[in-house]
Parts: sequence; C-alpha cells; structure tokens
Amino acid sequence: MLNLSSISIAFGGLQVLRDVNLIFPERGIFGLIGPNGAGKTTVFNLITGLLVPSAGEIEFMGQRLNGILPHRITRSGIARTFQNIRIFKEMTLIENVLVALGGRPSYGAASVLFPWAAYREAERRDAEAARGLLARVGLAEKSERRAGALSYGEQRRLEIARALATEPKLLLLDEPAAGMNNVEKRQLVDEILKLNDSGLSILIIDHDMGVIMGLCHEITVLNFGGVIAHGTPDEIRGNPAVIEAYLGRDELPQSEPEVVLP
Repeated sequence: MLNLSSISIAFGGLQVLRDVNLIFPERGIFGLIGPNGAGKTTVFNLITGLLVPSAGEIEFMGQRLNGILPHRITRSGIARTFQNIRIFKEMTLIENVLVALGGRPSYGAASVLFPWAAYREAERRDAEAARGLLARVGLAEKSERRAGALSYGEQRRLEIARALATEPKLLLLDEPAAGMNNVEKRQLVDEILKLNDSGLSILIIDHDMGVIMGLCHEITVLNFGGVIAHGTPDEIRGNPAVIEAYLGRDELPQSEPEVVLP
C-alpha cells in the first residue's frame, strides 16, 4: 500500500532521515516509534506532502507522491492527525467535521435545474455524514457542543473524526494517546481497532508502549534518522538495539498495566 524507498532529508546541515526504507501493506495497524528527534513526524510530513525528500521515492497505491501537493495526497486516500491538536475550538463538533466534508463534492446534475433544492439536500446529507463520523469515534451525543469544551481525549477523537471525513484508505495518527488518562486510552484503543476492522489501514506514532504494543501488527523503530529495528511487538520488545535507544534502560517504557491489551 505505502512504500518509502531510500528516503533521506536534511535541514541545513542536519541529516534528519538517512536511507529509510519502509513498507506498509493494506489493512494493518503499524507503529512507528523511537526517541524524541528520531525523525518520526518528519516521516509523516513527507508522506503527506508537507516536506519533499532530498532523495528516495514515496509510493502510495502505485502512485508516486514525491512533489505532489498535500491536498492532492489527501484526495488520493491519505489522512492524518497532528501531534498538536488542530481543531476549531469556537465551533461545534459537527461544524468542525463539516469543514472537512466541504472538500467533497455533494452536488449532482439536478443542481443545475434546482440549485436551492440541491443545496438543501447536500446540506442535509453532509450533516448526516458528520453525525455518522462523530458516532464512529463515540462523540455523537456531543455534536452540538463547542469543541473547546471537550476534554483533551475527546478533542483527539474529534480530530480523528475530521480526518475520516476525507474517506481515507490510510490514516496517520501522530501521538493520539498523548495527554490522555487511562480511561481515554482504552476508549482510543477500542476505536482504532474498530476503524481497522472496517478496512482502514493505520500508521501510528506514539510514545505510549502499552498502546503501541497492544495495537500494532508490526512496528518500525527509528533512531538518529535511521531504521534500527522492524518486527512484531514481541520481537521489538526484546530487541537490544531498541532497548538501548530508549534511554539505555533494561526494558522498554510501559504505560499503566490496565491500558495494555492482551
């Protein structure tokens, strides 16, 4: 589904990524982890067109993404959330999702003959779609509330709903569990599993090893801009190079035990 071949990028004299190769097949949940500054978010920015690699190729569903504008990459089927939440806090939840739905064509041929009726019908369909997306992340009952009044975890879920509005095939989640309490993390894990069961492929960055180890089918580890390990959660958990990368500890950092999935 998504292939990164020999990707490198430098900012000035700083080499951020060096000869990175990643392959993500369809319908999986894949983790991208590593210490701060390893290059994880840079990978997301390259995939979504916010940055252009200085070397290498990025391919999604057979299409080369190098140099493609971000909005066209979104239309090709890739959506993302951000490490720092980016929602319209003064707007309601449903209005936030409707903004994302605004990029989808809602009018048919009848709009030429009956423009006002077509507009009202499109408006009704979009509102229905927005409520459905909020329901997918457990926020349907709060659709008319102001987004800024949500808890931190709920704002994260709203951002996921907005990303889903673009009808992606691949969803990139940048630290979705950051700042969440254990209850919110469990809700997030359940929602990500449901999204994957619906056919969506997911690539996730997070520092919470309980969430990563419990969710992901495969995990790639970056350190100093290069891949140091790739494998199943069990393989990564016992990899000496990975353990050393995480502060030289004898074991990987974990979240609270009740957050870890069996």
